[in-house]
Amino acid sequence: MEIITSHLNADFDAFASMIAAKRLYPEAQLVFPGSQEKKVRDFISAFNPVDIKRIKDVDLSNVTKLVIVDTKIPNRIGLFEKLLSNKKIKVHIYDHHPFSKGDIRGEVEKIERVGATATIFTEILKSRRLHPTPMEATILALGIYEETGCLLFPSTTERDLSAVSYLLRRGTNLNIVSSFLKMELSMEELDILNELIRSSKEMVVDGVRIKIAKASCEGYVGDAAHLAHRMMEIEDIDAVIVMLDMEGKILIVGRSKVPELDVSKVMLEFGGGGHPTAASATIKEASLEVVEERLTGLINNNVKPSKVASDIMTRPVVNIKWESSIRDAEAMMTRYGVNVLPVVKEEKFVGLISREVVEKALYHGFSKSKAIEFSTTDAITVNKYTPIREIETMMIERNQRFMPVVEDRKIIGAITRTDLLRTLYEEFLRRRKIEETVTKEKPPLGRSLSSWLKERFPSEIYSLLKLSGEVAEELGFNAYLIGGSVRDLLRGEENLDIDIVVEGDGISFAKVFGKKLNAKVRTHHRFGTAQVVTDKLKLDVATARTEYYESPGALPKVETSSIKKDLYRRDFTINTLAVKLNPRDFGLLLDFFGGQRDLREKSIRVLHNISFVEDPTRAFRAVRFSERFGFKISKHTENLIKSAIEMNLFDRLSGSRLYEELLLSFNETEPVKTLKKLSDYGLLKVIHPNLVFNDELEEILKSMHDTLSWFNLLFLEEKTDSGILYLMALLSGLKDEDVKAVLERLSPPPRMREMIITSMTQARAMLGKLPVNDPVEIYNMLSSIKLETLLFMMALTEDSQKKKAISRYLTELRKIRTIMKGDDLKRAGIKPGPVYSKILKELLEEKLKGRLKFREDEERFVMSKAKQQQ
Repeated sequence: MEIITSHLNADFDAFASMIAAKRLYPEAQLVFPGSQEKKVRDFISAFNPVDIKRIKDVDLSNVTKLVIVDTKIPNRIGLFEKLLSNKKIKVHIYDHHPFSKGDIRGEVEKIERVGATATIFTEILKSRRLHPTPMEATILALGIYEETGCLLFPSTTERDLSAVSYLLRRGTNLNIVSSFLKMELSMEELDILNELIRSSKEMVVDGVRIKIAKASCEGYVGDAAHLAHRMMEIEDIDAVIVMLDMEGKILIVGRSKVPELDVSKVMLEFGGGGHPTAASATIKEASLEVVEERLTGLINNNVKPSKVASDIMTRPVVNIKWESSIRDAEAMMTRYGVNVLPVVKEEKFVGLISREVVEKALYHGFSKSKAIEFSTTDAITVNKYTPIREIETMMIERNQRFMPVVEDRKIIGAITRTDLLRTLYEEFLRRRKIEETVTKEKPPLGRSLSSWLKERFPSEIYSLLKLSGEVAEELGFNAYLIGGSVRDLLRGEENLDIDIVVEGDGISFAKVFGKKLNAKVRTHHRFGTAQVVTDKLKLDVATARTEYYESPGALPKVETSSIKKDLYRRDFTINTLAVKLNPRDFGLLLDFFGGQRDLREKSIRVLHNISFVEDPTRAFRAVRFSERFGFKISKHTENLIKSAIEMNLFDRLSGSRLYEELLLSFNETEPVKTLKKLSDYGLLKVIHPNLVFNDELEEILKSMHDTLSWFNLLFLEEKTDSGILYLMALLSGLKDEDVKAVLERLSPPPRMREMIITSMTQARAMLGKLPVNDPVEIYNMLSSIKLETLLFMMALTEDSQKKKAISRYLTELRKIRTIMKGDDLKRAGIKPGPVYSKILKELLEEKLKGRLKFREDEERFVMSKAKQQQ
């Protein structure tokens, strides 16, 4: 194994040199010996430019070559110092510091007196025509600029400038470089900065926070603008005015990051000038106190009031009454050319309804339903004094395109996305810029999970994900990891159910992917899906699609679509997260619908108001996820569940889908809590009107839990279907005709339906015959009964003696077998015939009674029977 490393607390020169060394040693692993400077950690977190191993994951005994960059000091390479005594390990050194006593020596030594080790590597790459990528060029430039003080330190050489020139031609992004390089302050500057901070006074004018600071600094000839910039960083304010008393003159520096304060206008009053965001002035023969007083007055006069909701809202607002029909809502939207309507009840705002929701409701035949039944009842509202900045944040984060402005719960105005964009246009340049990537392209929005994928998935799955992205790239497709594995990755739990969605032809992708893996591929052309099956893993592949429902509760019709529309058809926001797998954007997290927010808030939230109309099963699923993850169901989602029940949507729901959802709930959650919550929402009545969660049902469910826990602790090889057992427990309080009605509604497979009915009937009959103490009688009664029935009997009965009899059978009696068989009887001289069955039966009964423990005991018993036959 080849390793590339550097010094502890690695800086950008060390990091850049490691990246470049990787080009010279492509088989080597990059490993930091310990910590890195914060700026380096921030860069790696932001761009994740290369795979870096943790030292704890490296087996030092396998290292054959050690490449050390930007240091030669043994105690600065951490645990790798232990390898230096091993003469079999080849050591290569690259550094720009001169040799000193005790330094590491290597088989290869490239030591050059230049400003940065990154310069040495830049020259090597250039000479070998191993031209760096734009990202690599940017990192190398960061190393050189940082190590040479932006080419200002005395150690800077002509070669450093030449290296930077070459890197600029190879695509260095100076925006990124400048954002990660911050000039260090001298001791004198630190003293001045401390005085500025201590003397600073804050003003708040129309919501704009400004600080005025002053300091005396005779003899200081440094960069005052740098001090103002540092103060802005430290104080987290909108603007700062710094006054420095310097050798008989006062230097005033202003910085502003908001359009409400144009500092150039303030400086103009002192004979200075500049830009709205940065300006300065110099005045003579004045005191700091006089200048400060004048500045205060100028700032008060020059701050433009910040805009609030009432400044930009549209009014009056067309609204619709809560009891109006969906058909009325459609007519009103068409008449006034709007896409969202506020819903009011007794003139009070109660929700929003969108054109998209109205159209879907009409499509499903709910034209006469009330508008409130399909309204978003938890929409965010603002008051007329809410700052525009806050409204912008709320509308973006909550994906709310229409913001009601209310007063005393009455709607007095509304802000649309058009209103907001029009207002924000003038502030566009001051808003946080999205940096261009080093390839000069706009970066994809999102967070990179590439390091998480590598750390938290097994290596074979990580390799498959990388390969899937490469295959998609070759085919001109986009591939995404979606579903529970992404959700649980962010939750910190393992989920190895790998689902890949392809923007393109999923089946074609699966065939090429399977061929590269030498795996089996099963295709389903009707749905555009496939399974790729290897010796150890199974991956599900699907074509990105959208869907629509011809009727509530029906199976969806699907059409090829984009990843965003594919995710939109999911059940809840936490299941809409996707990770891009193509090489360029590998690990990019896509979150179109607020899934990360709801994971943080531990909330189960539907994507749209028609969700339960399209698939009522989602109501049961919401409860399952809520109990499985310990999340709460959002208030609005609860309201939609209640509306779905009131509209009798579950009557149209396929029984088999409901049956499968119940079994999943029983297997993945604590059934007692899940069934209680289903009952609280009225969902048990959907299964059968006589299903009630009462004390008796709770007791038998708890008894079933205890029974299964006891059985599992026996550590037997037998597996039992806990889902079916909990279903039988759920039905145990119903009459026989109600049980059959429930099973008719749930439509389980015929074999399973028959087993449930038989087991429940048989269990009650057998319990009526117990308890008995005779082991033979227990064996004869229970030996023909299925395991599930026996466990159901244990859970059903409260009689400890009956439980003891069943337990004795399961743990002891059913395992008893005779040692002697028919051949043994024949050798004993007993003539074959019906007598064999009689003797073996008597032999088993004696063993059940504990009278025959060894083979000799059985032989004596058989011989006695043989004599009786003679």
